[in-house]
Amino acid sequence: MTVMSAITERQHGASAPRRDTSVPRRRRRAGDLPVALVFLLPAAVGFGVFYLWPTLRTMYLSFTDYSLLAPPEWVGAENYRRLFQDPLFWNSLRVTVEYVVINIGVQTVVALGLAVLMHRLTRSGLIRGVLLLPYLVANVVVALIWYTMLDAQLGIVNRALEWVGLDPVAFFGETATAIPTIALVNVWRHMGYTALLIFAGLQAIPRTVYEAAATDGASEPTMFRRITLPLLRPTLVLVLVLTVIGSFQIFDTVAVTTKGGPVNATRVIYYYIYELAFQRFDFGYAAAICVALFAILAGLALMQLKMLRAGDTDLD
Repeated sequence: MTVMSAITERQHGASAPRRDTSVPRRRRRAGDLPVALVFLLPAAVGFGVFYLWPTLRTMYLSFTDYSLLAPPEWVGAENYRRLFQDPLFWNSLRVTVEYVVINIGVQTVVALGLAVLMHRLTRSGLIRGVLLLPYLVANVVVALIWYTMLDAQLGIVNRALEWVGLDPVAFFGETATAIPTIALVNVWRHMGYTALLIFAGLQAIPRTVYEAAATDGASEPTMFRRITLPLLRPTLVLVLVLTVIGSFQIFDTVAVTTKGGPVNATRVIYYYIYELAFQRFDFGYAAAICVALFAILAGLALMQLKMLRAGDTDLD
């Protein structure tokens, strides 16, 4: 009788409805919402004031004729029609693309090499700090230092070329060398930061993968080609998107060195926008170029994410 009673009580207990514990959890989440909103509010206000509102204002001004001396006058798509017929705009876009190709190509290869060397040979914090030092210096200061070092008359680089019997080179003063020089100066400044981003991605790759490949007799070049590059793809996509967008925004190095010369050879698109807006006070047309640049960068970012399969990983 006692056994039957225990079985009956167990059956009744099993069939009894369980207490719903999801309600207190939902209440806790609802109670956390005001606190989360308080922490998000400063960032949301900053985004709205410094990004969203200027973007919307720029889009509006791109359809107007505005020069600061009079209220904006609506002109419709006239600024965009002018943009397609402006040879200086297309020249600035070509110069910018040339700079981006040199800067991204050299910077990515050098940074990837530095990251792999750090990952395979040493993980010293001192070396990482030294690599990051150029990035911590203001870009204007870096540009001025290199502008002085590469001066055709007094620069130490040209003095060294003369010592080995070569002719001085006007690195910033010739149309053929100005953009490559500016690109390489920015490579020097940013390669350490880019290398650390790639190094962080390398640390996420399990060492057991390399150990298994080494056991099978794979060489270092083979492991780099068959293991490192495929598993590093999400990080490389992130780095490429960030560096491409940042490279299109090159301005300060040009502003303190060549000022768009010689003969428009370094008039990148950001410097052209600056000239239109703050030297010619043609804010409407400058805003139209800003909107066009925004569309170009958004398209490039989406294309990179699609082509390089940013969301896929071979670690699964």
